[in-house]
Amino acid sequence: MLLCFNNSYINRLAQTAEFGIERESLRVTSDGKLAQTKHPFVGDPHIDRDFCENQVEIIGDVFNDPADLICQLGGLLNEIDVELVKNNELLWAFSNPPKFDSEDEIPVARFHGAQRGKSEYRYYLAEKYGKTKMLFSGIHLNISFTESLLQAAFQESGAEIYTAFKNDFYLRLAKRLTQYAWLAVYLTAASPVADASLGIKSNVYSSIRCSEHGYWNRFTPILDYSSLKKYIRSIARYIVNGDLKAASELYYPVRVKPRGVNSLETLLHNGVNHLELRVLDVNPLTRTGIFSEDIRFIHLLLLWLSSLPEFDFDEEKQIQSIADVKAAAVFGNAEIKRRAKETLEEIKRFTRQYFPHFLPVINYQLNKLTDGNSYAEIVSRKFTDGYMKKGIALARRYQGGERSV
Repeated sequence: MLLCFNNSYINRLAQTAEFGIERESLRVTSDGKLAQTKHPFVGDPHIDRDFCENQVEIIGDVFNDPADLICQLGGLLNEIDVELVKNNELLWAFSNPPKFDSEDEIPVARFHGAQRGKSEYRYYLAEKYGKTKMLFSGIHLNISFTESLLQAAFQESGAEIYTAFKNDFYLRLAKRLTQYAWLAVYLTAASPVADASLGIKSNVYSSIRCSEHGYWNRFTPILDYSSLKKYIRSIARYIVNGDLKAASELYYPVRVKPRGVNSLETLLHNGVNHLELRVLDVNPLTRTGIFSEDIRFIHLLLLWLSSLPEFDFDEEKQIQSIADVKAAAVFGNAEIKRRAKETLEEIKRFTRQYFPHFLPVINYQLNKLTDGNSYAEIVSRKFTDGYMKKGIALARRYQGGERSV
């Protein structure tokens, strides 16, 4: 157990967390083709691109309230739309790309000067994994607990060094979150439909980017969570062996992140600052791509995971966790649905005991288990027929200020 919620002070502090977000989307022309213009937001700290030049990545600030995060997302989308209108472009609202004819339409992100190495790294990825996978867009949710909570937990633990306690806390939590990343996939999957040019049949997967066709390493990384140094060493060995170019090539459901530059050196010197959950689809049912209810659920999920006992996250369990993520991305997986219901009912019992005012958060997720209520099922009904035509119409509606469909 990481946190004792019978302690009223810890319980109160745990009800607040810190949330940040990175949301990817593609720029398209008015007829839905991948935009070939230069990225128009060079130098903006909140608007960048990731792998390809025609991708927009929103990098939000850190907030305690998911509603504030959603509000900032909306404001940044307004800024993006003002610029895109000048070139008669739109922001694609799906995780899966629009129709494209060849990989020639997927320009690697162009970085210059001191950042030129970022482009070279992306050319390496394009050669290794293919440029098509660059088109998948997703949402990375960064989450951490407040320093006040961690300090209180540290005092109660009897540990001697706070930084060591904090690192160990997040490593243990990262194990559990990786083990249950499949649940986040199952509940937020929203990309069952794709254009035929992607080469993957629609409505086989609820989340194509989290399925076996998504961005995965060619091997299953096995990480050592027993200490921060050993965790870093377990990633570094893949770099030394040539399996990975850098730590950023670790395509894993959950990353342990430092404050500042994402590198193993920074992680070693600065310690763990937050966890990054990387399995969320861009949800086309809302302009911002994510509902605040789902962010609140991830918070509640972490609280529940913090109440579970320590366990050995051995190689077999790590391999199974990755397999579970891919299984949860399969449309209509009955076994995963059964496990999701059992897990959510267990979280509901925990919530009723320790955080009863969070019960609407868990009930919102349980409602998705009713036939026809999952995001993937709703998206399938709305967009299976006429993916491109309806996708363009949706992008225009969102550019016009509509918030959801």
